[in-house]
This record gives sequence, C-alpha cells and structure tokens, in this order.
Amino acid sequence: MNIGIPKEIKTEEHRVPLPPSAVRELVARGHRVFVERSAGEESGFLDGEYAGAGGTLIESAAAVWAEADMIIKVKEPQPSEYAFLRPDLILFAYLHLAAEEELTYAMLESGVTGIAYETVEDSQGQLPLLEPMSEVAGRMAAQVVSHYLERHKGGRGVLMGGVPGVAPAHIVILGAGTVGANAAKIALGMGARVTLLDINLDRLRYLDDVLDGKLTTLYSNSINIARAIQTADALIGSVLIAGARAPMLVTRDMLPTMPKGSIIVDVAVDQGGCVESTRPTAHSDPTFVIDGVLHYGVANMPGAVPRTSSLALANATLPYALKIADLGVTAALNRDLALRKGLNTFAGKCTHPAVADTFNLEYVDPELAIESAALDILLPL
Repeated sequence: MNIGIPKEIKTEEHRVPLPPSAVRELVARGHRVFVERSAGEESGFLDGEYAGAGGTLIESAAAVWAEADMIIKVKEPQPSEYAFLRPDLILFAYLHLAAEEELTYAMLESGVTGIAYETVEDSQGQLPLLEPMSEVAGRMAAQVVSHYLERHKGGRGVLMGGVPGVAPAHIVILGAGTVGANAAKIALGMGARVTLLDINLDRLRYLDDVLDGKLTTLYSNSINIARAIQTADALIGSVLIAGARAPMLVTRDMLPTMPKGSIIVDVAVDQGGCVESTRPTAHSDPTFVIDGVLHYGVANMPGAVPRTSSLALANATLPYALKIADLGVTAALNRDLALRKGLNTFAGKCTHPAVADTFNLEYVDPELAIESAALDILLPL
C-alpha cells in the first residue's frame, strides 16, 4: 500500500503522525511511504532520518495526497485540504467530526473512508488511540493551571502547593477519564487540593483507591458542580463522550460565581467544550477573560510537546495502520471490531451514530456500509 504523511497545517500543530522508526516498520512490510519534506521537523525528526528509514521524500503536500492510498495524519483535514479527499482514499487521523460540520459534509461528499483515532474502541470500552494524547493533555492541563495562576499571567497569584501555613490551590476537575485522572495525579503531585467529579461511581472509587484518598470525589450533577467551582482556583474540563459533542456542564450564568483570577482549562474544547464560555484558541494566543475568569482553550494541547506526543501517538496507532496496510481496509475493518468502531465515513455514508445524531444525518451501520460497497463493485449499474 502507498501511505502518505503530509505536513500538518492546522495552526500551531507541531506533531507528526509517524516518526522514522514507524516508517521503517511499514517499509519492511513491503509498503511505500511518501513523506512531505519537513513534515517531522518540528517534532525533531529530520528528512534524512525518514529517507534512511526507507521513506520517499516529496516536495509538495498535493503530491503526497495524490500518491497515497492511505493518508495518516494527526489532526483533521483543513479546508485547503478538502479538495484532496476522494473515494479511493483512506484517511486515518483525529477527526472530531461532531465538532466539525463543514468537514463532515466534505468527507461525505468526497466518499473518502474516514477512520477516526478518537472513536476506535476496544472490547473493554477503552479508546486506545485517544488515550496517549489524553495522558499528555491531562498532565499538561495541571502544568498550564500552575503557570496561569501566576499573577503576571492574569491568575489569582496562587501557588499550586501553597506553603506551610497557607492553603494550596483548589483544583476542580470535571471527568475522571484518562485526562482527568492524569490531571489529578499531577496536580496532587504539585501539592494542590483536588476535587474530582464524575457520574461513574466505580471510576471514582478506583481513583480514590489508587490515589490513596488524597483527593475529594463527588458525583457529578449540576448542584455539586456549582458548589465546587465557587471555591475553585482552577477548573479543568475533561469530559468525553466518544465521537459526540461534549456535554455542557458549566453554563455561562455560573461563571460569575467563580473567584476572580481563577482559570478554566477546557480540554474538551476540541469536542465543543464542556464550559459554555470557552472557545478554541491557539498556542500563540491561548487565553481570554470573561467575568474576571481566565479561559485557556487550546484545542491541540499535546502539540506543544510534539516529540513526546508524536512518539506516544505512533506507539498506539502503528499496529492499526499496519493492519490496514497489510490486509486492505475492507478486510481490516471486517476482522477488527475496534477498528470498525473508528469508521466515521465510508462511501459517502455516515457510519458513526454520534456524528449522525449531531447533524441529523442518516446513520448506516459500518458492517452494512461495507457490504453495500462490496455489492456495488460486484454488481455495477
């Protein structure tokens, strides 16, 4: 299979989907890998390393897309890339379609096979291709909070761990998944007081156990959220519903109840955000203030540490990429249920229920969509 790695063009996205070591594995299996020049440069992977791994360097993104049977990316295609989408192309990337209506329709109209990292789901209900970036984002969220609580950054001037005789910062975390757990772990390690809310009591029990009861756990409902944020120096939003828009848990009218100079880090912003007042921002201009509360809305937080993030991402995605390349996409989707759950668009059909619900589209079961496409090939009109 011909596999393409174009350079990421989303604003301040510094990651690359595959490092040279992953390219070497694909080439060793008999596949050709076309890499746009300087695609890995901002993650610290030089063109010579890709060439040494057997990759073919190409000057333009358009040529990479044209040569490829499968495009592997980090972030979703940008509007200037929509024209590259086509029916015989496989797109394997973070897509977040429920927050991207224009992209959703562009993919459906093109007929591209779109497999989203964030909706690949294993038999235990885990999201193995989202997890590594959630780990990075969760750990970064606590670092971001610590940084922006400094007064010269617009925060309250509160030290995360306090000092003897002075209380530490109070960090409220919405969602006890991978992001929330990692944020809690780092915040606790920095000495903060942490309140973690979730609707999954088993998850709260587990984290209370493994973190030795050092945090406060609360069942997530509107009353508990409203009370918790009134004393929060920082709020970290880490709520996820796979493939769907994040639920709105903190409404605009709740904002004035937060202390002035407190900070909101809404990690769910790439899925629409769980705080009504948040909006996507960029690393170069990451914050804005509403009602005296600092908001941090960078939608690609792991892009700030691209080398770590790129290596962690490839560790998770490469086995799936190899399966698609070795077997072909139809056979891979038929054999691997986890990968099939990652299928969002196929032959012009919406094959993920949450995306279909978001935009009132007809949902087609992935298995039926694949069977239908096979019949169309066998029985052309």
